[in-house]
Amino acid sequence: MILKMKKRLLSLLQLILVVIYIVFEELIWEGVAKPIYEMVHSLKILQGIEAKLQTVNSYVILVLFILLLGAVEFLGIYAGMMFISGHIFVGLSIYLTKIPIAAFTFWLFRVTEDKLMQFGWFKWIYKKMLSGIDWLKSLQIYKDTMKRLKSLKESIRAWRKEYFKKESPTLKKMKKHYRKIKDSLDK
Repeated sequence: MILKMKKRLLSLLQLILVVIYIVFEELIWEGVAKPIYEMVHSLKILQGIEAKLQTVNSYVILVLFILLLGAVEFLGIYAGMMFISGHIFVGLSIYLTKIPIAAFTFWLFRVTEDKLMQFGWFKWIYKKMLSGIDWLKSLQIYKDTMKRLKSLKESIRAWRKEYFKKESPTLKKMKKHYRKIKDSLDK
């Protein structure tokens, strides 16, 4: 009985971790942060800074990275506290503020990764984090959830393609109703 309960509790914990990871990876990173990161990475001014960062002392890079990462994590925790306390718009605003800072921090990490990996403890933490992500992705519950998510995305695309094609009947009806409402408001 206790073993069965332990197994269910462990499965629930794994499910929670998988859902949290998928939300951050699929929705926040892929949908919002990655485009911002790519935009930041493509800025001409930052390409010059990339070259200069290679000449900066490793300790300075480490302190800068830790300060930025700390700020990003603090903003995330604070945004979560605002959400929980019922201040949804404040929490959302703080979280949206965090995303460009996180993208810049990720850019800084990628540009100075060699310098940061010179610190043994930093490299050890980074490898442990990657191992944790690999472990999470190896779970059957993660694989099943990703299959379902992929299927859901395909269903949404098919539905959108069917009902929102250029001259779909649904879209024509929506436009007709919109014109009627607009005309009545213009009078």
